[in-house]
Amino acid sequence: MDKLAAKNFNASFHAARTVFADIASPIMSSRRITNLSSYTARNKVQLIKGGRRYFELLTELINRAERSLHLQFYIFLDDATGELVIDALKAAARRGVAVCLHIDAYASKELSKQSIAAMREAGVEVKRFEPLLRSRHFYFGRRLHHKVVVVDGIYSLVGGRNVSDKYNDLPGEPAWMDFAVYCEGEASLGLLRICRQLWKNTKYLPGIPEKLLEEFYNKIEVKEHTLVRVSRNDWVKRKNQVYTSYLGMFRHAEKRITIMCSYFLPGILYRRQLAKAVKRGVEVRVILAGISDIMVAKNAERFLYDWMLRNNIGIYEYQPTILHAKVAVYDGHWATIGSYNVNNISAHASLELNLDIKDDRFATQVQDELDRIIESRCEKITPENYKRSTNIFRKLWQRLCYTFINSILKLFTFYFKREE
Repeated sequence: MDKLAAKNFNASFHAARTVFADIASPIMSSRRITNLSSYTARNKVQLIKGGRRYFELLTELINRAERSLHLQFYIFLDDATGELVIDALKAAARRGVAVCLHIDAYASKELSKQSIAAMREAGVEVKRFEPLLRSRHFYFGRRLHHKVVVVDGIYSLVGGRNVSDKYNDLPGEPAWMDFAVYCEGEASLGLLRICRQLWKNTKYLPGIPEKLLEEFYNKIEVKEHTLVRVSRNDWVKRKNQVYTSYLGMFRHAEKRITIMCSYFLPGILYRRQLAKAVKRGVEVRVILAGISDIMVAKNAERFLYDWMLRNNIGIYEYQPTILHAKVAVYDGHWATIGSYNVNNISAHASLELNLDIKDDRFATQVQDELDRIIESRCEKITPENYKRSTNIFRKLWQRLCYTFINSILKLFTFYFKREE
């Protein structure tokens, strides 16, 4: 057996042994996520906090690219932060990297024609994800809500940040609160395949030699192996993986669920499962925006505070800046980070993508970080202070906002035909 084959065998054996140990563990039983077939093991992951750190890493990854570079963003603007990214993309294209920038046509409508032309002139391929109908004030159809970067099928960055100044730490203006996951390993290849699939026209895109990928993946030390799953949500394409991941968390948690979400409007099934989790003794906590960029959404969210308080769900409003993160963790065992908000728009009207990470070390790190945020940067909502801060007129307004978000807004973002 040659050295490469031996390495492949050892890595495969370790992954199989890890999966078997998880399935066999009495702690797992039916209370843990047992479907591991879609996870990959040869990955090394890192939690990314802070806007400055995210954009430093993004620029570093672009500069590191040798063959292909795929970016998918909901919002991509050409302000100061966007120009730094654009310059790096143009430099990558000029040195021969195949650069594909895929942006949502509606949310990135402020990206100037001049910037797009300059990128294309440098060799950057730019594509807009078009809804069925759109104007400057509304759109009808799906939206590309991904925030994904993939370099050479090896390195990837997935989270909730878009490319714009408000997501970056600028002098005197801290970034919106958000998280991302940096991944080195074979989960990045899964992300690359998704990017190429959505791009559709891949004839000019270079292939990446499988031997090079395998050599890189096998260099990741066994002690750093992390189970990572790419989860997508695209109702039209019959993909409900992120939705199902959250549902599994609600059903399987034994001790604690912590959710950080910028627009928290769970549907009936989610609410039912969260209430059941509390009844079986699970501590459920949600970290929500204290300051919101979309007040109608915040008022709709506050309409559910009565329900959450009645069901003993802890509510914590983040105070320092606008909260934009989409993170969840349970039992110090499993975490998910990406673009998915816990609401019907993410479930049914958007293309969403998360990384699910089944690793005690990583999940504990996420949990500890969220605990620190709750302790030092949040205001807890109690029945007493909630009652003092509201009245019958405010409750009526919150109900109207909730009805609007769940009905009218969805009507303008929903694509009714589901593909076979």
